Amino acid sequence: MLSRVTVFRSLFSTEKRKLLSRYYAKNTVNLSEPAVQSYLKHLILEHDSLYSKSQRTPEEAKRLLEIKPIVSVLEQRIALFDSIESLKELNKKENDQEITKMIKEEAGVYLKRIKEVDSDLQSVLIEPGFTEGGVLLEVTAGAGGQEAMLFARELFDMYQSYANYKNWQIDIASIEASDLGGIRKGSLLVHGYGVPELMKIEAGVHRVQRIPSTERGGRIHTSTVSVAVLPQPTEIEVNIADRDVVIETKRASGAGGQHVNTTDSAVRIVHLPTGTVVECQEGRSQIKNKQIALQKLRVLLLEKQLEEQSSKIQNERKSQIGSSNRNEKIRTYNYPQDRVTEHRDGGSTIHNLKGFMEGGEALEKMQEDLLSHQKHEMFMKGVEEFVSKHKVETIS
Repeated sequence: MLSRVTVFRSLFSTEKRKLLSRYYAKNTVNLSEPAVQSYLKHLILEHDSLYSKSQRTPEEAKRLLEIKPIVSVLEQRIALFDSIESLKELNKKENDQEITKMIKEEAGVYLKRIKEVDSDLQSVLIEPGFTEGGVLLEVTAGAGGQEAMLFARELFDMYQSYANYKNWQIDIASIEASDLGGIRKGSLLVHGYGVPELMKIEAGVHRVQRIPSTERGGRIHTSTVSVAVLPQPTEIEVNIADRDVVIETKRASGAGGQHVNTTDSAVRIVHLPTGTVVECQEGRSQIKNKQIALQKLRVLLLEKQLEEQSSKIQNERKSQIGSSNRNEKIRTYNYPQDRVTEHRDGGSTIHNLKGFMEGGEALEKMQEDLLSHQKHEMFMKGVEEFVSKHKVETIS
């Protein structure tokens, strides 16, 4: 273990630091910073300590999974520098020009590979990681009356389009329509690769600035829509016994053409132990509506299952949507200026609002940029905590 760390100390000589500084922009991790080097050495030791344990706690297993990709790349880097050092020693003993030339060529191959590994290290440190999973996405009109409800519908549609763009599975859990074509509240069940990480970015207050179609004076109105993103539990995490629920069917109400009031497709489920009630009438199939309603019930029961879990998720929802005031925004959609501005750290401004609302590549890039920034911040926070604890040098 110690030999690996000893080799690591030689990875960043003064000359190599100058070389690295030319390759990495300001939004990446500065690998030449002594504090970063010390922290990476610490991760190797931590990994070896955790890996050597015959039994690990859930927290230790999770931590090992988190740092393994980083250590794996560092091991490649150590092996490459070890090979270069071996070539240097061989070159000192060799007088044959042909062999010396071959040694230099081989060293060049290793140096080129080191640059590639450095790029891999940057990626594993700051690029977001994705998992398979699902969320319940709630879109709720906030301040602004009918205009807020209209924009809530547009956001709801954007997320459906985005889910299709990402090839995710989506089910409409509920929609509370307004009189003018908007929605007071709508919820979507979304499942797929990357859903938990990417869609959590959307949680918060979205502010829209535009001239409503009903505005005769040409004044710009400001409205808000709140988006909450709650984790979608599995059947194992929340088990619902048949004896604990009462399932009722009825005819769907509202818009729907000839289908409305002709079949008992709407489903209402009452969870007896908690009194929780959910309904779904969005689909034409009673079986599908039942599946959606049960999944929505699982999400709601996750809030009530344990007091600690409940408090955490409720606080998460509250922290995400605030009070829907106009100044509690995470993103602004300004129609007169044709721009979308992300207000959180790592955000940017896009001057193609119509394209953004189509729910495609522009939204995806904004989410990934924010996730990368968050991961970078988390890594640097780990470095800072390590420095504070161990009094590590921070200036090269």
